Amino acid sequence: MLHKLKQRWKVNDLNLLLIITTFALGGSLCGYLGRKLLLLLSLPNGLLWTIAYIILISILWPFCVLLISIPLGQFVFFKKYLEKVWYKISGSQKNHVAIAIFASGAGTNAQKIINHFRNHPTISISLIVCNKPAAGVIKIAEIENIPYLLIEKKRFFEEDAYLAELQNQQINFIVLAGFLWKLPSLLIQAFPEKIINIHPAILPKYGGHGMYGARVHDAVIKATEKESGISIHFVDEMYDHGKIIFQATCPVTENDTAVTLAAKIHTLEHKHYPLIIEKILQKQKTS
Repeated sequence: MLHKLKQRWKVNDLNLLLIITTFALGGSLCGYLGRKLLLLLSLPNGLLWTIAYIILISILWPFCVLLISIPLGQFVFFKKYLEKVWYKISGSQKNHVAIAIFASGAGTNAQKIINHFRNHPTISISLIVCNKPAAGVIKIAEIENIPYLLIEKKRFFEEDAYLAELQNQQINFIVLAGFLWKLPSLLIQAFPEKIINIHPAILPKYGGHGMYGARVHDAVIKATEKESGISIHFVDEMYDHGKIIFQATCPVTENDTAVTLAAKIHTLEHKHYPLIIEKILQKQKTS
């Protein structure tokens, strides 16, 4: 049972112990406060007392668990846990957008997106998908208590593209943030106009197979372009080809190298990508 909980919550042994302790202490505190409040109300023992006690502890439990989670370092986990419970109870889950971020590298864009939606009422980062076990984005997922999925090439391209895992997490929107594999048709068809990517150049120039990272910036500089930038677009079956949603530019100077140009591009990515994701989701909700 404990092993299944570790897999479900994507936590290590220590965090699992702290989570279980939080549940136990939070429940005890909740019961104690409930009895104390009923004593103040001077309700006689009986059916009315039992009903009032159940109502009180139902109200108090989330607050008690969150309170206990703070000194135990589990506040982020329990905040998200309680949000999921609330969505299910209130029926607002149908309006909730669960994002999966696909990334292959350090995860700087992923971190900015996570930060942007950290306290959003209807949008959450529910899964990190990565094809490289040593990628920095995995560490980000662990720190942020976000479930992550490590994928392998054969199943991704030749079998079910991990659709079952995405469905289990109730994913309904995918954001590519430095993900280097071309998505299989099965995945694109399962998420029509629900997958977006960011490319570090002004498409349609400097896109296509093999054009990523420093290769893009080297090509831009070699062509003596006066400006470069970012392109955010929907994903289709071709590299860097889907409908463009947003572009922003920055100047390219004579002294720029791939490194200095990459820094300018990263600034644009971090500034615009989270905001554009939110705008797309808001537009899709109202359309």
